[in-house]
Amino acid sequence: MRGNNKALLVRALIFGSHRSSMNSFSRHLHENLISNPSKTSHPSKSLSNFTTKFHFSTPYLQPFQRTLCSSSSSGASNIVLVKSDEELNSGLKNVQEKSSPAVFYFTATWCGPCKFISPVIEELSKKYPHATIYKVDIDTEGLQNALASLNIAAVPTLDFYKNGKKETTIVGADVAKLKNTMESLYRED
Repeated sequence: MRGNNKALLVRALIFGSHRSSMNSFSRHLHENLISNPSKTSHPSKSLSNFTTKFHFSTPYLQPFQRTLCSSSSSGASNIVLVKSDEELNSGLKNVQEKSSPAVFYFTATWCGPCKFISPVIEELSKKYPHATIYKVDIDTEGLQNALASLNIAAVPTLDFYKNGKKETTIVGADVAKLKNTMESLYRED
C-alpha cells in the first residue's frame, strides 16, 4: 500500500464515524487499485479446449480402467468368489484332497494394490484355466476365524497350491513375481 493509501485507511479507521472519509477511501480504492477485467472469461470454452487437448476419452486411459472381477460371457470362469467360512474350508479341502492346482487370492475392496493386480489375476486365470483361483474378500462377514487360522495379515496375499500342498505365498502386488510364479507352477508342457 502506498503512503497516501495508508493515511486514508488510518483516517477511516480512527474517524470511522465520518462517512465522508469512508466514502472517500472507498472511491479512492475503486478508482486507483481495483481494476475492471479487460477480457471476459468463458470457463466452459476453456474447459472444452482443455479436455479436447488431453483426450480424456481415448484408449490412453484404458490401462487405468480396471475391474475387480468380471464375469466372462464366453463361459464358466475359473475364478471362484468365496463368500463364507464353509466355502473357504471346502475349497482348501478340495485342493488338498484332489491335488488341484489353485491360488487363494485374499483381497479387500478398499485395497489399492489389490485393485491394481486384480486385472492381472483375471488375465492369468485365462492363461491357466486348469488352475482355480479362489478370490476371498477378507472383509466378508464370517471369514475371520478361517483367516486367522491361515495367518492372513495383509492384502493382497496369494497362496499357491500344487499337488495338494501350498508351494509359496506372495504378499503384496508384485506383478512380475505373480506372473513368474504362475508360469513356473501351472505351465502345462
